[in-house]
Amino acid sequence: MAKNKKLNSMRLLEQHNIPYEVLTYEPITRDASEVSELIGLPEFMVYKTLVVQSMATDKPMLTLIAADRQLDLKAMAAAAGEKKVRMASHADAEKLTGLQVGGISPLMLTNKNWPVYLDQPASGLEHIVLSAGERGTQVRVGVTSLMQVLGARLAEISRES
Repeated sequence: MAKNKKLNSMRLLEQHNIPYEVLTYEPITRDASEVSELIGLPEFMVYKTLVVQSMATDKPMLTLIAADRQLDLKAMAAAAGEKKVRMASHADAEKLTGLQVGGISPLMLTNKNWPVYLDQPASGLEHIVLSAGERGTQVRVGVTSLMQVLGARLAEISRES
């Protein structure tokens, strides 16, 4: 992988004058817990992006939760004002986003105007790490700045794994 490869997610952060740090690893995994090990950060700082769909409309939404947490579908539905939601299958997530599972990033999908939900525990952190839009590349970014650029809503949408 080219060391200085600039992704659209990084360009977006730069357009908004948001400082970020690029963290790279061999793109051998798509599991956020394994990624946290590879980049040497605790799981509670490494956030995974999950694609969730409304059961009523199939409308996609993005959720960001820490690697050591599990999405609570009932809590997510409540946060989104939906009766029920479901996780998109890996194939559907890739088809909807145009990105590989393990490399899905809300920073690459701002043009889709999908609702983005950031799990509540992130509010207690200064920075989180999330995918930059491809396997093997993560960005560390300030939580407040990230929420602003994504228009993300803070919600309690997870439980312990």
